[in-house]
Amino acid sequence: MFSKGQIIFGILFFIVFAMVIAYTYKKDFKLHKKFYAGSIWILLAFIGFILAIAAIKFIFK
Repeated sequence: MFSKGQIIFGILFFIVFAMVIAYTYKKDFKLHKKFYAGSIWILLAFIGFILAIAAIKFIFK
């Protein structure tokens, strides 16, 4: 399905991409802590809202 060169390229691309993402995240970690300090509560509220909608759907089914 894929040639040997395509598989090697895909693996190398993934490795380099993951390294760049990790480096960028590490570089911006202090900014993330400063500007997104309370964002976990927003995420939890959103997940709770989705779960509440799903529960209402199954209750009134």
